[in-house]
Amino acid sequence: MIKINLLPHREEKRKRQKNDFYSLLMAAGVVGVVIVVLVGTIFSRQLSAQTDRNNFIVAENLKLDEKIKEVASLKQEIDGLKARQQAVEDLQGDRNQPVFMLDELVKLTPEGVYLRALKQEGQRILLTGYAQSNQRVAEFLFNLSNKTDWMIKPELIEIKATGIGQGRDAKKVFDFSMNVGIRRPREVLSAAGVSAASASDAAVTVSASKP
Repeated sequence: MIKINLLPHREEKRKRQKNDFYSLLMAAGVVGVVIVVLVGTIFSRQLSAQTDRNNFIVAENLKLDEKIKEVASLKQEIDGLKARQQAVEDLQGDRNQPVFMLDELVKLTPEGVYLRALKQEGQRILLTGYAQSNQRVAEFLFNLSNKTDWMIKPELIEIKATGIGQGRDAKKVFDFSMNVGIRRPREVLSAAGVSAASASDAAVTVSASKP
């Protein structure tokens, strides 16, 4: 016996396919939302971790900046202490400069040169005196330039002919003035290749040995 299905099976099939499509579409949407939420959560955690690392780096940099400031402050204090120590050592060495200066001038002043005044201003000495000739003054300048470690950079300020005495005692001489630098004991020792610490100790020894 032949059975004939008169129901609209095609419409039912289309309806089932349509419902299946909507179901798949909804499932895909749900899966997409879940994926977006998971990816967003992962990115959020990574961003939070990176932010924490950045904050840690910033905090450590601030600590380093504070330490650098402390080191710079300590360096300034050390430099200040060194400067004060050097000033004290210079004062101790400078006490004997007149002794060294006079001792050197006695050795370096040639015959025919007579010093009548000297004045120290800082590390320069102003010398005035009489000389029998220009050659004597030139010899004196040469001695100050080349035959001493204590005197440096002599400069002739003025020289002029003049007369001293009266009558038979009158003499023609040359009145001159010059200035010359004087080194500190530590500078003399440093120029000789002695270290700063040894120079300080040697300066004290030299000072103690002078009368």
